[in-house]
Amino acid sequence: MTVLPATAPILCRMAMSADDVAACQALRYACFHGGTGLDADQFDVLSDHVMVERDGVLVCTLRLRVLPDGADFSGTYTGGFYDFGPLKGPTLEVGRFCVAQGAFSSDVLRLAWAAITQRVDACNISHLFGCASFAGTNPVAYADAFGVLQAKHLGRIKIAPKATDNKKLSEINSADHDPRLALQQMPPLLRSYLGMGGYVSDHLIVDHTLGTLHVFTGLDIATIPVARARSLRALAAQTEGLHMGPLRTT
Repeated sequence: MTVLPATAPILCRMAMSADDVAACQALRYACFHGGTGLDADQFDVLSDHVMVERDGVLVCTLRLRVLPDGADFSGTYTGGFYDFGPLKGPTLEVGRFCVAQGAFSSDVLRLAWAAITQRVDACNISHLFGCASFAGTNPVAYADAFGVLQAKHLGRIKIAPKATDNKKLSEINSADHDPRLALQQMPPLLRSYLGMGGYVSDHLIVDHTLGTLHVFTGLDIATIPVARARSLRALAAQTEGLHMGPLRTT
């Protein structure tokens, strides 16, 4: 089960019980809402939950949902906010990624990607999709980030916002955006997506329930640079003891 050298007491596994899922929901609540509670919805029972633990304490979680070719994306979490597609082949929705306050590290992110990569290869996934979240509800605070996204990373597929409270990136981005500041403003998982050829929608949505801003994020597996794909698979191969749970599509 150990996925890093013995000197690093950090593990990655899948939730295997109701208590595991509740722990993930509790961490999500603390990260997205603050305080104590459970961040739960109808998609939890349709998804697998990744748990990254340090010294036995859950420090990161995300959920993965495999969808078959031809799936109706309106029945997904992301599809509740965006009308998008088509996406061919089995797809993987990645969501609710969060890290406990003060616990983020490159190792935590690497383990999250190890779990994603294992699922991609096991299910022959062609596309990743989800919502990249920015803390708070003030788009101007991320003007540099949205400027870079608008200029360099817009997707070519149809992606239309469903929520009425949305903003076009072109309306809020900074024309003289600072690329370095933009990277600092972006969530780590989004930076990873973009580094592998990922893309975003041209609108962001204000999510008042979670108190966040988010943009649709996608990644065509076939576009990942060969060297990056090789390194991801090498990392995933180190996690042969990682129990991924039963493979399923919904």
